[in-house]
Amino acid sequence: MNESHRSHFFPDTLLGKWSVGLNSFFLAGVGISIALVKGLGILSFDDHWWDITVLIIFSATIAAFVTGIRAIRKYKETSVLVYISVAIGSLSILFIFLHSLFIND
Repeated sequence: MNESHRSHFFPDTLLGKWSVGLNSFFLAGVGISIALVKGLGILSFDDHWWDITVLIIFSATIAAFVTGIRAIRKYKETSVLVYISVAIGSLSILFIFLHSLFIND
């Protein structure tokens, strides 16, 4: 792979790397949680662990969104992964707002 192509896919800035890393953590957390509940049946979404997990992983994706936007605006980051990270963060924020409209607690 040519070095110029690599720089367009992977982030060059520290903030871009943080954005991609935080969203990787978010996606891994969601995947592992679903595997533990739906796949293996070890845990339940009704337990308190889920409330803490959601707080941590959604905080990570919001931080990834903010750091990604900052990397793009301030440092002119052009990485594909950073743009994907910002998209995932914006969809997650949209999910949080829309989901809160329909909670029946």
